[in-house]
Amino acid sequence: MFTGSYVALITPMNDQGEIDYAALEKLVQFHIEQGTHGIVSVGTTGESATLPFEEHIDVVKRTVAMVGGKIPVIAGSGANSTAEAIFLSEQMAGLGVDGFLSVVPYYNKPQQAGMIAHFNAIADATDVPVLLYNVPGRTVADMLPETVAELAKHKNIVGLKDATGDIDRLKQTQALVEDDFLLLSGDDASSCEFLCEGGHGVISVTANLVPNAMARMCDAALNKEFDQCRRINSEIELLHDALFVEPNPVMPKWALYKMGLIQSAVLRLPMVLPELASQKHIEDILKQYQMISG
Repeated sequence: MFTGSYVALITPMNDQGEIDYAALEKLVQFHIEQGTHGIVSVGTTGESATLPFEEHIDVVKRTVAMVGGKIPVIAGSGANSTAEAIFLSEQMAGLGVDGFLSVVPYYNKPQQAGMIAHFNAIADATDVPVLLYNVPGRTVADMLPETVAELAKHKNIVGLKDATGDIDRLKQTQALVEDDFLLLSGDDASSCEFLCEGGHGVISVTANLVPNAMARMCDAALNKEFDQCRRINSEIELLHDALFVEPNPVMPKWALYKMGLIQSAVLRLPMVLPELASQKHIEDILKQYQMISG
C-alpha cells in the first residue's frame, strides 16, 4: 500500500485561472505511461490552500475517473480546522480514492496533544486510510516522532509523509513505529537517502517533470539496489533544487508549461508567476537535460 513514487500533482489552470481539465487528463495519462506508482491529488502542489471545497472535490473526483483504477489516488484532505478536514474527508470518501493525505494544521500552531486529537478525529470519521503529513517549513508546527507513534496506534492511520528533510528524524520515527507503518519522503532533495535508509517511497514534486526516473529510483531502493538508486538520483538532482527556488508549485508549473505539458502556468493568488531570473534558471536546466529545446 502506497509504496514507490507518488507524484504531488499540480492542478493545471487556464489563463483565466479556471481548472483546465483537458490538461489534467493529459498529465494523468503521462504519469500512467511513465510508470508513476500513484497520484496525490490536490495536495500542497495542487494548490489545495486556494481551491474552494467544490473545486477541490471536483478535481479529485475527475482525477479518480481519469486514472480508472490503473494506479492509486490519494486525495489531499487536510485543513487547519479539524471540522473542515473532516468535512473534506467525508465528502471525498465515496469518490473512489485510495487514501487521504492530511497535513499538520497550519497557522494555529497546535500542541502535540492537539495534533493527536485532530488526526484521531479525522481517522475516526472515515474508513479510507489516512497518511499524516508533517511539513514544518510551511505549517510552523512540527509533529514529533513520539506523536507519530501515538497516532500510528489508530487502525486507520497508515503512514507519514515526512517533509522535514532530516534523515535522523526518519530514524527516530522508525524506532517507534511498526515496520508496516509507511514512511514516505516529502523532500525531494533528501529522498534518495530517505529511501536508502528504509523509507517506503516518496510523494514528489520532481516527479511532475521526470516521473519515470523517480519511479525507477524508488524501485531500485525498494529492491535494495542502493547504488542504482543513488545513480538515478544524481542524474536528476539539479531539478530537486531548481523546483524550489520559489515557493512550490510556482516552479513545477512553469517547467511543465515550458515542456508543453500544460497550456498555462497560471496559479491562484496570492501565488504568481516566477521571477524572470527563476524562469531562466529552470529553463537552463531543462535545456541541459534536453527536456526543452534551445
